[in-house]
Amino acid sequence: MKIMITGANGLVGQHLLQTLTSEGKHSVIATGRGPCRLSIAASQSFVYDELDITDAMAVHQCIYKYKPELIIHATAMTQPDPCELDKVACWLVNVTATRFLIDAAMAVQARFLFLSTDFVFDGLNGPYHENDETGPVNYYGSSKLAAENAVMHSGLHWAIVRTVLVYGDILAGTRSNIVSWVKQNLTAGKPIKVVNDQVRTPNYVQDLVNGLLLVAEKNATGIFHISGQEVLTPYDMALAVANYMQLDKNLMTQVNASTFTQPAQRPLKTGFVIDKAKSQLGFRPISFKQGLQKMLG
Repeated sequence: MKIMITGANGLVGQHLLQTLTSEGKHSVIATGRGPCRLSIAASQSFVYDELDITDAMAVHQCIYKYKPELIIHATAMTQPDPCELDKVACWLVNVTATRFLIDAAMAVQARFLFLSTDFVFDGLNGPYHENDETGPVNYYGSSKLAAENAVMHSGLHWAIVRTVLVYGDILAGTRSNIVSWVKQNLTAGKPIKVVNDQVRTPNYVQDLVNGLLLVAEKNATGIFHISGQEVLTPYDMALAVANYMQLDKNLMTQVNASTFTQPAQRPLKTGFVIDKAKSQLGFRPISFKQGLQKMLG
């Protein structure tokens, strides 16, 4: 299969690219803003093209050039606070650019796999099933929900994978995640405040990649929730990191979400029920402890 990835320079995109190229089963076109960050670029195991997905003409030219059979759209403006503070940029990247990609995919009849988020829910009744009512509480979630709707009404052969709080090995140029943040601060002896009243089902990045590829290779359609199975607070996760690495837990203070003044509201209780992914895709995530072992050694 000829697969095009957007956001190949991000955490998920880089891990996805590594997996696809190591398996060698598919022809891969990777796209992203700026030069390719992965060192495996020199191996010629995939094609990399710089692409600004907010440029409609560039999007059409790139997709028409390669004519992929499947587009995995993993690019997004994902940080809630910047999205809240710059709604125009957020909408342009998360919604308008997705529509550009949809239009271009229509022209070559490519399948479309869209990566979305638990933030499309309000956080009042999680963990959530795929068909539960959405209701985002911040602009980031609203933009991702609007993009989901564009995908669902596109007329394409489509699938949506929603995910939750992704953690995993930081590759070139990617942001820290909760595990790396806790490790960095506690190792340096810095005190941290960690929220204990938000709930998630954290997702190891390689599990997310495996879920995306299961959807792709099984030609699945519809919405799938892909995450870990354990319902944890950020404090639970931080405590697990401290215990695993034998770091000083006394540096951690439990706080609730109201402690922090942030531009974007966070949903309190999300997380996913993953029964559909398990039964229809054969998805089997690892435990949070196993994820720490893989990430931290």
